[in-house]
Amino acid sequence: MPVVMGTAGHIDHGKTSLIKALTGVDCDRLAEEKKRGITIELGFASLDLGGSEVLSIIDVPGHEKFVKNMVAGAAGIDFVLLVIAADEGVMPQTREHLEICTLLGIEQGFVVLTKVDMVDEEWLEMVREDVREFLAPTFLAEAPVHAVSSHTGQGLEQLKTEIANFMKGFEPRRRTDLARLPVDRVFTMKGHGTVVTGTLISGQLSVGDDVVLYPKMTASKVRSLQSHGASVETAPAGRRTAVNLHGLEVEDIERGEVLGRPGTLFPAMVWDVELTCLPSSPKSLKHRKEIHFHHGSKEVMAKVYFLDREKLDKGERAVCQIRFDRPMTGVYGDRVVLRSFSPLRTIAGGSIINPLGRKVKRFSDDVKRLESLIGAEPEALIQTQLDLAGNEGLTFQQLSILTNTASKPLDKMLQSMGGQQKVFLFDKDSRAYVSGGRYDELAEGLISHLTEFHKKEPMKSGVSRGEIASSFGKSLPPKLFHALVERLIRQNEIVASQEILHLPGHKVSLASDQQKLRDTLCDIYEKGALTPPNLKDVLEPLGLTFKEAASVYRLLQDQGDIVRIKDDMYFASSAVEGLRNKLAAYFAENEELGPQDFKDLAGLSRKFSIPLLEYMDKEKFTIRVGDKRRLRKQA
Repeated sequence: MPVVMGTAGHIDHGKTSLIKALTGVDCDRLAEEKKRGITIELGFASLDLGGSEVLSIIDVPGHEKFVKNMVAGAAGIDFVLLVIAADEGVMPQTREHLEICTLLGIEQGFVVLTKVDMVDEEWLEMVREDVREFLAPTFLAEAPVHAVSSHTGQGLEQLKTEIANFMKGFEPRRRTDLARLPVDRVFTMKGHGTVVTGTLISGQLSVGDDVVLYPKMTASKVRSLQSHGASVETAPAGRRTAVNLHGLEVEDIERGEVLGRPGTLFPAMVWDVELTCLPSSPKSLKHRKEIHFHHGSKEVMAKVYFLDREKLDKGERAVCQIRFDRPMTGVYGDRVVLRSFSPLRTIAGGSIINPLGRKVKRFSDDVKRLESLIGAEPEALIQTQLDLAGNEGLTFQQLSILTNTASKPLDKMLQSMGGQQKVFLFDKDSRAYVSGGRYDELAEGLISHLTEFHKKEPMKSGVSRGEIASSFGKSLPPKLFHALVERLIRQNEIVASQEILHLPGHKVSLASDQQKLRDTLCDIYEKGALTPPNLKDVLEPLGLTFKEAASVYRLLQDQGDIVRIKDDMYFASSAVEGLRNKLAAYFAENEELGPQDFKDLAGLSRKFSIPLLEYMDKEKFTIRVGDKRRLRKQA
């Protein structure tokens, strides 16, 4: 499995010389680096360990002014080669680099004492003891300490052998199938165009893949790939990779952007982070403090917002929010480093627990929910994240970055949770979910809404989908509302009569006088057929105004007994349906229908024929062409 080793250590302790002695590659490629004799930018090399095993190497600068470049390189390494000059011993950047490695979650490595040809045996032994004491509280406490000289070659072959043996049993950090390459170099290659390089920290890339540079969302395509100087068709995770991009200029890309596949990463302005303030920090980290924030190969300015305190003291750990002035893309578990302005040094670090953060009210219950994300198993992460997302829910791809889980196990997990009613899939296209608990709340709320409606409107058969969508469903994604209604219908929790929704067993409740009026109106309009009396002639003999009779008229329309053709003109539904059938028979033999044809067919005066013809147009049964009608073709 591909692995990346990185150097760490103080300036002028021989990191670059050691890599050149091991690999033959001079990582100082810039003219200024050669002129000044110091490493400024990241350097890259590879070490052939025999067989098909090739180790990628990142050489980092040691000068305190270039620590930001060191962090950019260290973010992509699996184990560290801590370099300490035998003639100087532990120095400030030795300490800071090791702290950064710790904050980045690096847990294994080697310690190399360089320049041993410049000291005697007694001095070397004293330095070795000092180094052991320095390393005692760190992850390198048990790491082997090798004494070498890049100048004479002393100890180099033994170091190579030890690295090769270490690699045989080394298991790099778990990697998912989410393709991510934080860009640490951008340049133009003659005859090829724009090239970006970085460590492919997860997933894989292949020639021809559509890709996006996040967070700017710049689209491109992979023209070619190189790894360790050789062209490849596919680059696996854990390998230094050069990607030739189609259609982009160097000016279009910045260090720190992340190359990935379309629709797989999600820029956000807020991250929730588990943060630890280093014991060596010169002072506490205060709420709303502006800091240099490092993630992957990117450095930005950001502010720290503590949710349950005013400051984070040395050695303390807490959940906080990092708020940016530009979008950032991350994944659950990614490591981050914070550096202060004055003095410019590393003060804290930690890991992302939510890369799609929302502004949270301080000292609220949400703080405990965020704390529960720390170190949680993927299923618990899914549950908590869906609880936090509420009605908006989360898509499969969002859950992928929120849990740092590969596609196949995530899919299997969601299917299992769906079977246990822990999650509810409401959009199959985007594979969007809400929590099972949120679905239950919404289902209960919709049923309660219908119950209240039936109490207030006992004479109505129900409420239309449109009405309930604009009232109860106005705060829900449209697809969630639709899925909720359809599932409740399938479960017989609610009933759909065309577009009208009501509860099972609901029947229109009429008082005796209302029932009598209903029956009377039905009889009047059935007898009136296609020449019904006008509204005034119906109601005056009954001693009623339309306002008093309106509820019964609405009921008759809802139940399909009468049809409102225009403001004060109602027809029995059976009469309108009979006319529709006559028209259908007419159009079976004729292409067009003129005014006189309709008058002959229906035997009606203009008073009724014109409103009925306009109604048929409105119902999309006929279409008007000039002064004639044609049968509208049904889709």
